[in-house]
Amino acid sequence: MSDEETTEPTPHNLQELIQYIAKALVDDENNVTVKSVESETSVILELHVAKEDVGKVIGKGGQTAKALRKILSAAATKHNKKSLLQIVE
Repeated sequence: MSDEETTEPTPHNLQELIQYIAKALVDDENNVTVKSVESETSVILELHVAKEDVGKVIGKGGQTAKALRKILSAAATKHNKKSLLQIVE
């Protein structure tokens, strides 16, 4: 397997993962952006969505946001990092 074929989770890949999922959830895909801040041991992602789409990303009782955070955590763990997802309108 060459280096080009491996897909190790990096902050950029984690960013793309959250952006892909969020775009599938919201009505206004053009207003979905994800910013990342990385340290040696952690990755912080800020998910920005349109004001009217915040509820769709958070979900009933926060279940959708919880699921997003679990997926992010699982992907970040593979890279030996802790993760934090902040949802911003």
